[in-house]
Amino acid sequence: MLVASRTLAGVLDDLMRMADELARHSAAHRNTPMAGRTLTQHAVPTTFGLKVAGWRALILDARDRLASVRDSLPAQLGGAAGTLAAFSAFSFEEKSVDGLALVAAYARELGLVEPVLPWHTLRTPVADLAGALAFTAGALGKTAADVLTLSRTEIGEVEEGRLGGSSAMPHKANPVRATLIAAAARRAPGLAATLYGSLAAEDERPAGAWHAEWEPLRDLLRLVGGAARDGAELSAGLRIVPYAMLENLHLTDGLIVSERLAAAFAERIGRARARDVLAGAADRARSETTDLSDVLFDVLDEEPELAGLDLAELTDPARYTGSAGPLTDRALDRR
Repeated sequence: MLVASRTLAGVLDDLMRMADELARHSAAHRNTPMAGRTLTQHAVPTTFGLKVAGWRALILDARDRLASVRDSLPAQLGGAAGTLAAFSAFSFEEKSVDGLALVAAYARELGLVEPVLPWHTLRTPVADLAGALAFTAGALGKTAADVLTLSRTEIGEVEEGRLGGSSAMPHKANPVRATLIAAAARRAPGLAATLYGSLAAEDERPAGAWHAEWEPLRDLLRLVGGAARDGAELSAGLRIVPYAMLENLHLTDGLIVSERLAAAFAERIGRARARDVLAGAADRARSETTDLSDVLFDVLDEEPELAGLDLAELTDPARYTGSAGPLTDRALDRR
């Protein structure tokens, strides 16, 4: 518990460093449009500020969980079988030792919480610690996963500030911190599973369950500590490439705003007809390898009810980010 408490102090500091850096990026790019992606494909436009606000929200969730666990880490003093019997066999200044008072004094001396019961086989403290650490690794892993995707050569919307080289390919610049975080996020759940499995402990002191905790708990603390440090460094040095985000927004030649067009068309010709018209226009745009907006001018001529719609405004991805700005602001209010 002392090792965990000391380790978590450093992890919490790094998480706050990361949250502060992410807040800076989110505010700076509150209105920077980019493609939102679902199931690996372009969906509708979003903003980089909102994406980063989501990263930060997870990091703050992790901070809150770890802080709560750290504040509840208990001392352990129960004697051989959790009865404190051994301590009553001794006296101090001709007074018998009060076992409960001894545990309270012991906990105060260590700076840990006084437990209600000895917890030789009541492993809630370790299980809670495991859960919070695994969640933290996953929260850090979300940022890493997005950075790894967005920094792909063909996407190029972000870059790590300090890149790693390749021993065989001189041109490569590898996202090493995101890679290390992603690796930690994949290992942490398995380690936590072992610690959760140790809850099923027999008797008043188990054979195997308690011993199985030692190595995975140490590894989990080490992994999350390293990932939090790497997360803070990654966030501080992250380079954002808005022009790449804008270029990628236009890769589908306007199809990324088909949802908006469907709503605008539906008001004039009904939802079913609007869907058919847009599906046909999208097919033509793909087969003729032309911009959807060019095809839509023909569609408007063919559908008199659609006359007067401002296609330039409707097909501009930067004008279809919904409440991304206000959502970002609300997320950044959290401290």
